[in-house]
Amino acid sequence: MGAIAEAIVTGLCGERDVAPSILLSPRGRPRSLALASRYPSVHVAEDNDSVVSRSRVVLLSMRPQDAEAVLRDVAFSAGQAVISVIAGVPIARLRELAAPATVLARAVPLPAVAHRQGLTAIYPPRPEAQSLFDRLGGTIAVEDEDALDALSRPPRSPPTSPTWRRSAAGSPPGASGRPTRARYVAATFAPLAETLSPPPADLMALADAHATAGGINEQFYASLRQGGVFEIVERSLDRIADRLRQ
Repeated sequence: MGAIAEAIVTGLCGERDVAPSILLSPRGRPRSLALASRYPSVHVAEDNDSVVSRSRVVLLSMRPQDAEAVLRDVAFSAGQAVISVIAGVPIARLRELAAPATVLARAVPLPAVAHRQGLTAIYPPRPEAQSLFDRLGGTIAVEDEDALDALSRPPRSPPTSPTWRRSAAGSPPGASGRPTRARYVAATFAPLAETLSPPPADLMALADAHATAGGINEQFYASLRQGGVFEIVERSLDRIADRLRQ
């Protein structure tokens, strides 16, 4: 279990009187056990097959490189709804991995769902996915998987300057999907300040918590480091400080 799965469970269980019954995989056992000890409606199953066989709605959350190995021995059923938050695994592949289930959807939740804030992009707009993520801040349905994959990239990162947000919004003026993307990016960055409260916030620990080992965020941060992005930012801030001192 990674940071996003933990955020989803935390958000769903935040209001205990309406918290759903949640059965967790034993993968990422320390996180799963911690959530089960915190919330009465959360339990840890003995294996992944038990999670699937006992669930009406199955949420798939894992690193994309693990999907094949984890799901090949799991028995889904035709009547289940399967919602995937696995980055980069298309519906066509999900249909093969989750057969014979046919009610399938992809979603791009962000850490703010832990506080039931922000918007979660979904495709296609299955009622089961909308119902789940509407409880966690709201949903935004996109027109196709290309749009979903585009939304899944920059907004996961924490920089909050207007320039970064403009870059994250992506497509040029007038391009298809730009209003949807701009709305999504705005809703993504708005709750970030709350993750820094109450102070003092450990910014390095916060960044590490959202970069699952071997995951997409970790790859993104590694690329930034290799490209010297953080050093460029530091030098730019130093120059501003020198200018202000003058």
